Amino acid sequence: MRRHLFKSALLATALTPLAVPAAFAATADDVLATYADIALAGYEDSLKTAQDLNAAVEALAAAPTAETLAAARAAWLAARVPYQQTEAYRFGNAAVDDWEGKVNAWPLDEGLIDYVDASYGTESDENDYYVVNVIANPQLTVGGETIDATEITPELLASLHEIGGVEANVATGYHAIEFLLWGQDLNGTGPGAGDRPHTDFDAAACTGGNCERRVAYLKAASELLVTDLQEMVEAWGADGAARKDVAGNGAEAGLATILTGLGSLSYGELAGERMKLGLLLNDPEEEHDCFSDNTHNSHYYDVRGIANVWRGDYARTDGTSVKGPSLADLVREKDAAAADELDGKIDASLAAFTRLKERAETVEAYDQMIGEGNAEGNAVVQAAIDALVDQTRSIERVIAALDLSGIEIEGSDSLDNPDAVFE
Repeated sequence: MRRHLFKSALLATALTPLAVPAAFAATADDVLATYADIALAGYEDSLKTAQDLNAAVEALAAAPTAETLAAARAAWLAARVPYQQTEAYRFGNAAVDDWEGKVNAWPLDEGLIDYVDASYGTESDENDYYVVNVIANPQLTVGGETIDATEITPELLASLHEIGGVEANVATGYHAIEFLLWGQDLNGTGPGAGDRPHTDFDAAACTGGNCERRVAYLKAASELLVTDLQEMVEAWGADGAARKDVAGNGAEAGLATILTGLGSLSYGELAGERMKLGLLLNDPEEEHDCFSDNTHNSHYYDVRGIANVWRGDYARTDGTSVKGPSLADLVREKDAAAADELDGKIDASLAAFTRLKERAETVEAYDQMIGEGNAEGNAVVQAAIDALVDQTRSIERVIAALDLSGIEIEGSDSLDNPDAVFE
């Protein structure tokens, strides 16, 4: 993904100021403390829901039935809600950037992990591990190198993640677990998600072969997800490295970190790589939660995470909330029009993604929305993209209002140079 350097001349036109609730008196240090507190709460909620997922996986392994598989899928979907809201902490925070690929990398070449449909193919010029199928093969031989996969453990999966330097070799994290719980979605832009049978985990009535190893892989991946999230909870704790980095590098650097994350998630990552690219290609494989057809929720909660950070207010999964002096409060003291403008743009983004979410839940899945010839579905997705781009212009105005310089917001060819997508 490309970066582009923010230039203060890129300013959005001010909107009519909105009525806003009474704000906290904010200093930059207060804002950074709230930012870190929300990060900690978000990762704590992600850890708790991952632990719930792990328990559901254990129940599935102990008694594979349609009901225990459905419960594990429901736990996975619930785990996505808090985690996606933490993605606003990417890009600006090195501790998060260096870590997040272990838990949320996508898209993945699922032939690395398990059996796939014949339509998947048998080789890839870019990936020697395209169809090694860890679950079916206790010994993996690639390019003259042999890997002992006799015992499937969290340590083995961690060693296989992005093996060969190929980012699509995703062996760990949410999407590896998603693939194991749902299987491939072979419906294209037609209705339906993955539909792996519960008997794929039942050694006594095994379908798909290698059921005991499939259970071992799923359990190892689930356990590793919990371990990885514990690492990030510690990083944002009172003595954690990520919290210290935000607070210890000075107010200007801390604010730049926040705005780099908001702008880059809004523009290059979500509007560009996760949405516009798939819309340009009309490709159902270009969706974030592609096996479960949960992409609409992942996108919605990314936008919710941006709002949480901007407003300094996070609704926890237990019904409580974490709130405090916010970036919005600080900006409003310096440039009320800029703050009100971004408030309005974030509300517009939330509204656009609510419409997208509602359509996915009542009309058609996200992969159908981006299909070729689906004018109405395409328009809903494009409206959400447009809202994010518009929102980013207002984030740039906030950067100017705070007199911050040198901030690099992630770009995307799909937005900045669409012709390159087809080359």
